[in-house]
Amino acid sequence: MIEIKDVTKSYGRHKVLQNVSFEIMKGELFGLLGPNGAGKSTLIDILTGIQPMDSGDILINGKSIKTDKVEIRKHLGLVPQDIALLEELNAVDNLEYFGGLYGLYGAELKAQIEKLLEVAGLTDKRKEKVKNYSGGMKRRLNIAVAMLHNPSILILDEPTVGVDAQSRQYIFDYIQELAAQGTTILYTSHYMEEIEALCDRVFILDLGEEVAYGTKEEVKKLVGHTQTVVLTLDRIPNGFEEALKASENGVQHVLLKEETLELTVDQTIFSMMKLIGFVEQEQLVIKSLSIKETTLEEAFLQLTGKTLRD
Repeated sequence: MIEIKDVTKSYGRHKVLQNVSFEIMKGELFGLLGPNGAGKSTLIDILTGIQPMDSGDILINGKSIKTDKVEIRKHLGLVPQDIALLEELNAVDNLEYFGGLYGLYGAELKAQIEKLLEVAGLTDKRKEKVKNYSGGMKRRLNIAVAMLHNPSILILDEPTVGVDAQSRQYIFDYIQELAAQGTTILYTSHYMEEIEALCDRVFILDLGEEVAYGTKEEVKKLVGHTQTVVLTLDRIPNGFEEALKASENGVQHVLLKEETLELTVDQTIFSMMKLIGFVEQEQLVIKSLSIKETTLEEAFLQLTGKTLRD
């Protein structure tokens, strides 16, 4: 179990984290979300003992990161956003090197390497230099490195950036299997659909402060007065998105996806007939019009005023 308690961190006068608190249960696949600059990386650095917090505490299975950092690190596996491998070495040499850093040697290490190469689907590429691997293969090997010492907690920071669809599915399947076996997983991603598919509970961080915390459904209910209208037109003139928001019809946000507009609207104000009239007034043709259930990404946009990639 991970307990984050009122964690605060500043760099000079700039507060990066402000009284951040949440819990992750044993065996939970937990999502940490926030736009760039929200404080996610700083929180992970503090959680893994890379840098200290100014105040607050983090408990791992009841032990404080302040007083038991060395012991706690034995239970943590970290898959950083940037690939952390020795490119001139092959997979086996990488696993042997990092295994040694974990204090693993001999038959124990050899058996673990064989197991992880098979799990990662890299047995046939075991003797090939890592520099020749695809992005997905490198990421799979990086996860294998993080699991060498059988950590009870696995932290994945943007694990699917730059990977192919096959490797992405491998990562999903593997971490879900680990969670089912009791591994606690903290997962950060810029791909909101991943969090939606994988995680039961999430913590949304923005400008170092809590925006939302709870199950996906609880987070969505925080913006329960809104809904999403999907509008496809024959064309989208310049400035049309801003015109929609200025149309006094409860349109709060407009997201353009190719020829389709996704409108986040206030249900207490919005009128579908008024929207249709506005479109016809602009001499545009409606190709399709529908209402869809609020997604986690739309809730995030409402709560922070930003997309996850801002």
